[in-house]
Amino acid sequence: MSETRKLAAILVADVVGYSRLAGADEDRILARLRTLRSDLIDPTIDVNHGRVVKRTGDGILIEFRSVVDAVRCAIEVQTAMIDRNTGVSGEQRIEFRVGIHVGDVVEESDGDLMGDAVNIAARLEGIAKPGTICLSEDAYRQVKARLDFAVTDLGQLDLKNIAEPMRVYSLQIGTAPPAAVRTPPPATEIPLIAANPDKISIAVLAFNNMSGDAEQEYFSDGISEDIITDLSKLSELHVIARNSSFVYKNAAASVPQMARALGVRYVLEGSVRKAGNRVRVTAQLIDASSGGHVWASRYDRDLSDIFAVQDELTQEIVAALKLNLTRGDQDRLTRARAVNVQAYEFFLRGREQASAHTRTGNVAARSLATDAIAIDPGYVAAQALISFTHVLDYVNAWSTDPEESLRFGLELAQQAVEMAEEQPDGHFALGMACMWNRELERARIEAQRGLVLSPNSAELLMLTAHIQIFSGDPADALETLDASMRLDPHYPEVLLQFLADARFSLGEYEQAIFAIKQRLARNSQSETAYALLASCYGHLSRLEESRQAWETALRINPDFSIERRRRVLPFRNPQDFNHRVEGLRRAGLAV
Repeated sequence: MSETRKLAAILVADVVGYSRLAGADEDRILARLRTLRSDLIDPTIDVNHGRVVKRTGDGILIEFRSVVDAVRCAIEVQTAMIDRNTGVSGEQRIEFRVGIHVGDVVEESDGDLMGDAVNIAARLEGIAKPGTICLSEDAYRQVKARLDFAVTDLGQLDLKNIAEPMRVYSLQIGTAPPAAVRTPPPATEIPLIAANPDKISIAVLAFNNMSGDAEQEYFSDGISEDIITDLSKLSELHVIARNSSFVYKNAAASVPQMARALGVRYVLEGSVRKAGNRVRVTAQLIDASSGGHVWASRYDRDLSDIFAVQDELTQEIVAALKLNLTRGDQDRLTRARAVNVQAYEFFLRGREQASAHTRTGNVAARSLATDAIAIDPGYVAAQALISFTHVLDYVNAWSTDPEESLRFGLELAQQAVEMAEEQPDGHFALGMACMWNRELERARIEAQRGLVLSPNSAELLMLTAHIQIFSGDPADALETLDASMRLDPHYPEVLLQFLADARFSLGEYEQAIFAIKQRLARNSQSETAYALLASCYGHLSRLEESRQAWETALRINPDFSIERRRRVLPFRNPQDFNHRVEGLRRAGLAV
């Protein structure tokens, strides 16, 4: 066989304790690994320009063009596994250990790789602790300026069958999740917003997955989220957003405790058991003020009847709450069309991937939603999801042609609205696409149309606030963000960025700094937060703090560009963007 020598970054990974896991339930572990491969691992490798050289049962050998790509891939996978292992018992948890080295390799004609670089990466993987990444000194040297994680210098180590001792560094991604329960995050220093006292208030908790397969979690979560979506269409209700009610998934808290934390009177909880072509859904509505059950029911149906179950369940909740629906509310509760169940499952998995707001999740979400469309071409929610992923590619420069991504995302969103004017998903996608396309008035109209259809949508309120900021209406944006926080008291961290942007536009730099620091406490890897922080400090003449914040932004993203931000951010008044740049210049930063 012919061979070629080259320099490459090598990543080796395997599953910790695979033999034990397979011995306990081989079919189940293989099914979970296949799902992880299709939904997480392979898309992450592709996005980071990796090539799978070989798979060895529970292990994998991957070649990357740079150490940066290899480490980024490993971090994204290990970070995603923290979330996926939340609530999973220790004996069932899938954890990876990873070794990375860069060096000379021999590529044979069949694509296989040989040489010391491969052997060293394999030895590094062997000494890595569960959930960590071990780097050789050569690999660490090339990425250390870009890392913002805890790194432990393990010193000079003797690696099996490697002639010389090597200095090794261990990269810890987060901390291991608890084995059985997840505790809700502590309240931020920005206080939770009380629910609307003039409306009946309800939170729908994540339904328990009773299918005996952890990889079916997306299905039970999807049922819960769809019920939230249906109830959110009712103007007479105050419905807590999924983001907040799902915080209490597997939490060791009573229903009254959760209700008080979310500011609601009623809580809906339930379970889903999916086996073959049958599904069982149970649900119970609890009045948290008394702890009593208001209503309970169980549905045993064919899987193809799952949408009818959701419709019946929603109608029975409405009856139990004694709501007097307006004609518009009644019309909005009517499901417009049946959806193919297989397409629905693809969509649920895609929606779950998109919620991560990462480049890898974006790719996986688009692929899964495309699979749903291939089965059911009229599936509006899937079409809107694909549009959303293309717009995110534009905003984050994740594609090779961001402008084309935006154009395509806008086109798909327009089609989604034309397919079903009564579906809020399409209006959200079109509003977002129009905003980034600098059609701010059209974006505002689409967001408003979506809110008419779904008055309890925290997402549509956040979009509206974002449009208001770009339109030069920061005071209105603050009011809109307040309304969103009432629906989503455990709001996503990006809302704090919008809050900071609005405060900055009003010249309230100290308040903006407060919001940014709250965001960074939840996401230390946001270069946009650090860039705005640097501008705030510049306007306050806190020059050294400004320079430090700016340096951190560039360390997180060396490609961060003020000129691209100027080109992409759709401010109606260019002076609003110049105001941000001026803060950096006051600090003496060359931008």
